[in-house]
Amino acid sequence: MSDRPAAEPTTADLDALRAARRYPDRPIVAVLAVVVRGEHALIVQRAQQPNQGRWGFPGGVLELGETVTAGAMRELLEETGIAAKPAGILDVHDAITRDADGRVQFHYLLIAVRGIWHSGEGEPADDAAACAWVSRDDIVAGRYPTFPTLLPLLDRAMMAEGGAAAPAGSIS
Repeated sequence: MSDRPAAEPTTADLDALRAARRYPDRPIVAVLAVVVRGEHALIVQRAQQPNQGRWGFPGGVLELGETVTAGAMRELLEETGIAAKPAGILDVHDAITRDADGRVQFHYLLIAVRGIWHSGEGEPADDAAACAWVSRDDIVAGRYPTFPTLLPLLDRAMMAEGGAAAPAGSIS
């Protein structure tokens, strides 16, 4: 075993990894970390495709041999510097994007994990261009271009925290 630290991946390495996820032959398992602190949730702005520039919960691809909860908490720490304790799965969702010919360009199986904030304020890193603690009202008002699944996940996480209940009929 070597005492040398593992080399950081180059931009070319990361680009090759992302390219390999286009037009997959099977779904790719990914995790999201949904962290609520008081009346605010942590979201990040995606720095990379797919969906570059949109806001969502921190997350990424699950690594081989990694549990779902460990992966979600790792992605949270890598993208924001925030540490949290996993507190259960909130939802499982398919994110499928098709090209103009109808071929599946991306297919992620997203597993959302609730995290209980432990430390950190949030500094964007890795695949995050920016991060913010936002209220439900911020999302509803459209201050951040988000994914349609964000608000229902936020509502579930806030209800699990014992926070403000969502309006009737807002959770699918």
